[in-house]
Amino acid sequence: MYRNRLIRIILPLVLMAAVLFVAMPRGKKFSYDYKKGTSWKYDDLVAAFDFPLLKTREQMQEQSASSGSEAIPFYVFSDKTASEVVDAVMNLDMGRYNSLKPVIGTAIRSVYSHGVLPDAGMGNDVSEVYIKREKKASLFPVAEIFSLQGAGNAILADVAPSIPAVNADSLLEAYGIYALIIPNLVFDSQTTELVHYEQSNVKSPTLGYVSAGTLIVSKGEIITSDIAQMLDSYKSEYNATMGSRGSEAKVRVGNMLLAILLVGILFLVIFFTGKKILANQNQYLFVLLVWLIAALGAVLVCRTNEDILFLLPFTLAALYLESFFTSRSIVFIYATALLPLLVFAQNGIALYVIFFFGGLVAILSFKRFNRGWQQFLTAAFTFLALWLGYLAFYLTGLVGGNLVGAGMMLFLSPLLAVAGYPLIYLFEKLFNLLSNSRLMELCDTSNPLIRKLEQMAPGTFQHSLQVMSLSEAAARAIGENTLLVRTGALYHDIGKMRNPLCFVENRSLLGAEDADYHDGITPLQSAQDIIRHVSDGCEIATKEGLPHAIVNFIISHHGTTCVSYFYDKYCREGGDASIRPEFCYDGIRPVTKAEIIVMLADSLEAASRTLKNYQPESVSELVENIVSIKMDEGQFVDAEISVGELTVIKETFKSYIVQMHHERVIYPKGSKYTKKI
Repeated sequence: MYRNRLIRIILPLVLMAAVLFVAMPRGKKFSYDYKKGTSWKYDDLVAAFDFPLLKTREQMQEQSASSGSEAIPFYVFSDKTASEVVDAVMNLDMGRYNSLKPVIGTAIRSVYSHGVLPDAGMGNDVSEVYIKREKKASLFPVAEIFSLQGAGNAILADVAPSIPAVNADSLLEAYGIYALIIPNLVFDSQTTELVHYEQSNVKSPTLGYVSAGTLIVSKGEIITSDIAQMLDSYKSEYNATMGSRGSEAKVRVGNMLLAILLVGILFLVIFFTGKKILANQNQYLFVLLVWLIAALGAVLVCRTNEDILFLLPFTLAALYLESFFTSRSIVFIYATALLPLLVFAQNGIALYVIFFFGGLVAILSFKRFNRGWQQFLTAAFTFLALWLGYLAFYLTGLVGGNLVGAGMMLFLSPLLAVAGYPLIYLFEKLFNLLSNSRLMELCDTSNPLIRKLEQMAPGTFQHSLQVMSLSEAAARAIGENTLLVRTGALYHDIGKMRNPLCFVENRSLLGAEDADYHDGITPLQSAQDIIRHVSDGCEIATKEGLPHAIVNFIISHHGTTCVSYFYDKYCREGGDASIRPEFCYDGIRPVTKAEIIVMLADSLEAASRTLKNYQPESVSELVENIVSIKMDEGQFVDAEISVGELTVIKETFKSYIVQMHHERVIYPKGSKYTKKI
């Protein structure tokens, strides 16, 4: 028995871990968080491999506008040329004009900082060129770049003011300064053709390449637009290719251990916060399925396209759980379902906090707004929670991205949750569960079956309402599902409407107070007619399609107790005491706390009507006596309730009955406060 139960618990966990392992990314993720305008808080980042420099959105739009134009030349900027030319100038012997050499050197460096093109690159049909300098290639107007002749003129303009008495042009010519000027922009025909081909035939997303070993960003450096572009490009290539680098076996072992760890955390959460779920195989499998769907969605999206993570309706998992379980279990199970976000997502901490907060708001609002169009109110509150969470992280610089785009996805996410919620009825059927939504429908006293009970057995209906209120108070005191207890109490005596006059509470309300149903029949027949309301209730409940959990309240609310009034009458009349079993209910002993509460509340509500005074001492004695009788009859032997919980239930019953029958002020006859009607 224990071994079979262990297998039923462990085997689904093993299968879940296997599914997660298969879905997990096969490589490392880019583990740096950054945002344009902030400083780089990590160590120097050096490219570990060659990667393409991806164009920004603006650059792609510019390319679209200029596609089909003439080829734009691509030049490589040489940092060495300026130094070599200046060194050559410094080595010249200019006689009495040697003092001009620093001035000439400064002018040369200024010219070369803009770039010097060969005269062949200054054609009339070329208005701009690409220049690859240091880390990236950029587009520059030709007007901002010098030709060889223009470079000489610029140097002359800078030097001439230093020697006003001398013809500076002749001096520079005489010492060969003009001859030393050479281009520092080297034409790259291969890249020019490649870029032109891409622009003419496809809208290339790349803008050159960055070589391995290039310093992308230094620690503490402000992340400019150019650095952010390189970081985005490096991140994209890193996430796409690092899965194939290093030891694949090592990564797989790590993924396997991670899958086991995540599933293990879920099991421990269930064990410590909702242990009774383990005892119900259907509930257990349902929890595992909901958790797996949420976790698997996070893993797969992190593996394929993190940009749509905000669109995933994680809060739907919280609503599914809320439909069947207590809030204490829901919160912890939902928290573990979001753990893959922490592990795999780029902004994992922010995403985890945002969706956890949104899930809590969804749970709380759904308890109040869960019917029809009201579910859209829940969606609205959930969106506000998600949006505020994202905005907080965005304003503090902890997450980047498009504010409007993220807002749209966060707006759609709760709507998808509302759209997906009706699947709860499919899960309810597949796993034979009873949702809170269904319980709320059943608790509605305007539903046809309860209206029929009110019409056919009005006294029983009023009794059921009192039992429902009494049971709800006790359930709340020990943290039991109040909706389940309310529903069980409301339907526990539904079978009495087949023979309402058999029960004393209905006679006066049906105009038969002078006629006693039990006159003229034997005590045994009376007992059996009373006992029959349990089997009649089961038949009605089954015909009306009431859930099995509610039928259990009908079967167990009297358990296997004896109809003592008619049994004692039978014995007093000389009957055979050995046939006592024929005076006993053929039901089942209550097992759950909810069933025990309804059994006790049913007996107490009826017995409390016989009290002549409702002082705390009298009520306490009544409650203790009823509970003692049930225990002596063995009704709690199968019950999953502790002595402490039973004590809390008794004290709640005592307090409630005293309050229900509190004394009222008796106004003097003819008092001025008495209204005449």
